[in-house]
Amino acid sequence: MTADDPTLDAPAPWLEVDALLDDPATRIVVCCGSGGVGKTTTAAALGVRAAERGRRAVVLTIDPARRLAQSMGISELDNVPRQVKGVDGAAGGELHAMMLDMKRTFDEIVEGHADATRARAILENPFYQSLSAGFAGTQEYMAMEKLGQLRARDEWDLIIVDTPPSRSALDFLDAPKRLGSFLDGKFIRVLMAPAKVGGRAGMKFLNAGMSMMTGTLSKLMGGQLLRDVQTFVAAMDTMFGGFRTRADATYRLLQAPGTAFLVVAAPERDALREAAYFVERLAAERMPLAGLVLNRVHGSGAATLSAERALAAAETLTDCAGEDGGEASEGGAEPAAPSGAAPEAAENLGADGIVDQGDGKAASGTADGPSPAPAAPPASPTVSAEHLAAGLLRLHAERMQVLDRERRTRDRFTALHPEVPVAEIAALPGDVHDLDGLRLIGDRLALDPTHTDAPD
Repeated sequence: MTADDPTLDAPAPWLEVDALLDDPATRIVVCCGSGGVGKTTTAAALGVRAAERGRRAVVLTIDPARRLAQSMGISELDNVPRQVKGVDGAAGGELHAMMLDMKRTFDEIVEGHADATRARAILENPFYQSLSAGFAGTQEYMAMEKLGQLRARDEWDLIIVDTPPSRSALDFLDAPKRLGSFLDGKFIRVLMAPAKVGGRAGMKFLNAGMSMMTGTLSKLMGGQLLRDVQTFVAAMDTMFGGFRTRADATYRLLQAPGTAFLVVAAPERDALREAAYFVERLAAERMPLAGLVLNRVHGSGAATLSAERALAAAETLTDCAGEDGGEASEGGAEPAAPSGAAPEAAENLGADGIVDQGDGKAASGTADGPSPAPAAPPASPTVSAEHLAAGLLRLHAERMQVLDRERRTRDRFTALHPEVPVAEIAALPGDVHDLDGLRLIGDRLALDPTHTDAPD
């Protein structure tokens, strides 16, 4: 998106969140986007709202910050779904939440597809332990594996997935294929060759084919690398094809009509550029996009007063205060009423009575030491109404500039993707840390943009 993009103020269709959550055909909702845009909070808010509207929902988060557990009042989240207390079940719904344990999920795959002896050999293998704990793409692959497990259990009619906090949101789509290709690819097959050929001939084959690669891997994983890898691939031989099969099956699940992707973004240039790229990628992969969630959107109760008019009025008030500064500093005369554009601007802001003066306390003392008796605190310097109003007008002008920048950034996205429905979440004054906060996010997410009483 560049400054030359056409058609600002392009209208975008409204993303009807409640219709999406209420549709029984919607079985999976995937919240994706770049890091730091509010995916975890959005996923949790959707889960609460869906449950209180009658769905049996589970939220799967991969966020290591554990904010989801805190906001839902759960002391700890792990690899087992736990019911969230405090959710209104009058409509017949309920909510469970869980946090992906990447290594435990990998262990479950091994235990479920190998006999006890082979499974123990795999789980105790150093190469497997390194692979399952931190190999690139393992987290995303295991997120998809866990999603497939939850869907197969058919215990919940709605699964909401908070995607991993990857450097790029596209890693969520790419990493499972990369890991599946690694585990079922030529690299592993070459490493497996010595175990199958056996003896000195096998090592000769390995040294001929892997001379450059083994040096690098040995530095990364230690001198026992080859032995550990050979033991690992020999034990996993019957399971390699299963990884690719499961990865492909979960990928098809993401393309199914019952899945809905929500791209979450902040109203900022970089976040929306990433969102636009993700929208295009989803279309290329034929994955069903429900819409864009624009998070932390700012508003104003005095939006009819532009930044330019507010700054002009502030300058007028400052000039008036300068001309009458002598009288104002004495504190005896009533400040002169502002003229021109200033009275209208101050009235639009509702400036009267907004500022709370401090108590003006100050420490008393002398150059030689403490005073023998506490001195009366000095009177607060008189601040004229003109100065107060001018300051408020400048703050309002800054706010309107932020609003204008967000609007232009949003409109560039909608000009490029006019078919993508958009829902906006108005910014909150503080962090979300409980169910009430998640309900408020859900209310704002589902709010019709034509509603005249939309929150600031």
